[in-house]
Amino acid sequence: MSKPITISIPHDLGAAAARQRIEEGFGKISQQFGEAAAKALTKTWTGDRMDFSVAAMGQQITGHLDVQEAAVLMTINLPNVLALLAGKIKGRVQKEGQLLLK
Repeated sequence: MSKPITISIPHDLGAAAARQRIEEGFGKISQQFGEAAAKALTKTWTGDRMDFSVAAMGQQITGHLDVQEAAVLMTINLPNVLALLAGKIKGRVQKEGQLLLK
């Protein structure tokens, strides 16, 4: 059983520019955490929706984000083990997302 967390990150970039920044941001994340993280992260774009999956701390995290003209809406499905950290994870993702979309 997983616990979903939802995040809304407002921006004033427009959908195309926000999507480009997200694409670049995911590339940087992969580089920061090394080759193993790059292999553990998968993402697939369908229009302005990106489905993603990553293995972290021996757990599989999945989710999606929808890029809109004025906001990015994200849902992350945390396995039960990581659900205990949902508040911290949500806060961190919110902060990093805001920095990315400034």
